[in-house]
Amino acid sequence: MAFLEGAVYAVGFICLLFIIRLYYIVKTGSSYKPGAKGPVAVLVVAGSGGHTTEILRLMESLSAGYTPRHYVIADTDRMSEEKICSFESSKQNSDSESQFSICRIPRSREVLQSWSSSVLSTLHALRFSLPLVFRLRPDVVLCNGPGTCVPLCVAALLLGILGMKKVLIVYVESICRVQTLSLTGKILYPISDYFFVQWSSLRDKYPKSIFLGRIV
Repeated sequence: MAFLEGAVYAVGFICLLFIIRLYYIVKTGSSYKPGAKGPVAVLVVAGSGGHTTEILRLMESLSAGYTPRHYVIADTDRMSEEKICSFESSKQNSDSESQFSICRIPRSREVLQSWSSSVLSTLHALRFSLPLVFRLRPDVVLCNGPGTCVPLCVAALLLGILGMKKVLIVYVESICRVQTLSLTGKILYPISDYFFVQWSSLRDKYPKSIFLGRIV
């Protein structure tokens, strides 16, 4: 009985430390400035359809200092890979040291997939996201809404919680979200270091968000 009580207290203490560490990482994230001593490795989450188009427009505004660029797409996404390769090919014309890679993980949620099965598929995607993020160790995760970014951001957050490396999570809500956040946005809003919206109505509802007008 004493052993069981001790185990319960130990688990509770570990959970408390985990929560405290999570709170610290989330609250102090925006004060972290990557790239002060060199290039900024960025993990870019691309999604099918308009998500990839929007994220590549954001990438056009980034300097050559954001390298290497690791693009992550769903394993069933073929169109995004073509767009990324085309974008990087044009970028290499002006930047001879351009470095990028394309990685794939299982899709977190298919269109019209039920919420209950989405939890299982997201956990499955997390199983592949953890070793990927721990291997790449990016300075920044840049995403704009595809469900694939949820397990990747969780993995990036875990890097900081474990004290291995602080990873900035930058989320840009899609221009089509005017009154409410997307499901992905609602999930990542509490843990993002920088959360950008493109409509003032969303900025009024979500005080942590940053409104700079239309970004993409």
